[in-house]
Parts: sequence; structure tokens; C-alpha cells
Amino acid sequence: MFNSTDETSVWLITGCSSGLGRALAEHVLGRGDRVAVTARDRAAVTDLADRYRNRALALSLDVTDPDSVAAAVTSCEEHFGRIDVLVNNAGYGYLAAVEEGEDAAVRAIFDTNVHGVVTVLKAVLPGMRARRSGRIVNVSSFGGLAAFAATGYYHATKFALEGLSESLAAELAPLGIGVTIVEPGGLRTEWAGRSMQLSPLRLEDYEETAGKRRASTLAASGRQPGDPAKAAAAIAETVYADRPPLRLLLGSDALAGARARLERLHQEIDANESLTRSADLEGQ
Repeated sequence: MFNSTDETSVWLITGCSSGLGRALAEHVLGRGDRVAVTARDRAAVTDLADRYRNRALALSLDVTDPDSVAAAVTSCEEHFGRIDVLVNNAGYGYLAAVEEGEDAAVRAIFDTNVHGVVTVLKAVLPGMRARRSGRIVNVSSFGGLAAFAATGYYHATKFALEGLSESLAAELAPLGIGVTIVEPGGLRTEWAGRSMQLSPLRLEDYEETAGKRRASTLAASGRQPGDPAKAAAAIAETVYADRPPLRLLLGSDALAGARARLERLHQEIDANESLTRSADLEGQ
């Protein structure tokens, strides 16, 4: 558990306009902590600042704009004195077969889901390192463990975030800073609704694979099994745990999917063991 210098902790959460980010901000504020609630459009989070007064600070923060990130982090540190918990939550999905992906759209999702996380980390970590205390929560997805048709570029960003976070955890542990990767299943948010980006290109050869999954993903919006408020409570519990996990799956669908993915991986590794070992030098 990280060491806070007083009875409440200071959180900075990206992407608080809706969904999991907003649910987490409301949960943490409800328990008495202080939170910098951020969104690209500050107007989307001013209601939280009005409701919680001196414990909530509404800030504009666009993770793809380094100046915006630096200004938000500075404002939070000046207002609250520090940042104890950083939650990198901002992100979105993109539906396209890999061949259907538009270059600009692919770069844009990486800029938000991966490079944006790095920009925020680099702005917040100096303060945490100076205090030898803090916790980073990087919101990935079950889609950071397993991949499906039509969401290849989204998976690519989350797989990248998973690897980045594992390395980050190893680097920060000796400095008293912890890292947790959150992997939600289907939460009832706008991820598959108004937040989802779609390629306008549709290639007939992919209609039975990416096309069908594109349709089923959009159709599931508003019917996902996961509760954002309960997911937020689980994240907060993990942050304050004595021994937080590196990974936190959220939702029974994510749990079942992760176990199935591990079983398939075990089977494939075992089936190819001899071929795998054949790549060693003689005598090794």
C-alpha cells in the first residue's frame, strides 16, 4: 500500500466525462478522497466539482496534447499538493478488419490509448518518485489478453499497454510506487455506443468475420453485463489493498474469457514443446 501523508489521498483520473472514469471519480469522492476529475471538455466534469466543492478539481486534459497534460498535472499538484493515485482511463475502441483500418484513425487510437498514457505517466511520475510513494492504475481490457476479429487495432493498443505496464511495475517497485493493470470485461458504458469509432471501409471478404463481430459489438451496447459502479468500487479496493495485484480482471465474462485463453495457450505450448526445444544450441 502506498503511503499518504494525511488521512485522504489525491487521485488524478483521466477520461471522467462518462463511463468507468466518471463512476470511479464519484466513488472515490464519495469515500472522502480528493480527485482531479479530467476530460477533454472541462464542462463535462464541472458538475462533480460543484457537488464536492473543495475535494474535486475539474480540469481540461487531452492526453494527446502534452501541453494540456502538463498544465493539468501542475494544476492538480498546486491545488492539492501532490498526486497519490494516477488512473489512466482515457481511451476508446475502433471497429475495422485489419485491412480496413484507416491510417489516420489507427494512429489516432494509438495516440490516445498508448502514447497518451505515456505522456501522462511522464508528467506525474517525477512527483511520485520524489516522495517514494504512489500508485498507477492503467485501465486496459480483457481485450489486452485475448483478441477477436474487428477490434485488432484496439487489441494492439491494449496489448501494448499491458507490456508497458509490466515493465513499469518492475521499474517502480523499488521506488515505493505500485502498478495495477485493470482488465474489464463488458461494462455497461458508451464504449460500444457513442464512443466507438468505425472504419467506413467494408470489404466483402471480411463480412463473415470482422463484419459479423462489428455488428454484434454494436448490438451489445447497453446490454453489457458489467456494472461500472461496482467496477469502480473494486478498483478503489485494490488501490488501498496491502498487496495489490499486478492485474485485476473485472466481470465474470472477463474471468471466464481469461481462463479459456490460458487453457488454449497451455494446449498450444504443450503441443509444440518438441519443436520449441529444437531451436536450442546443442548441449544447452
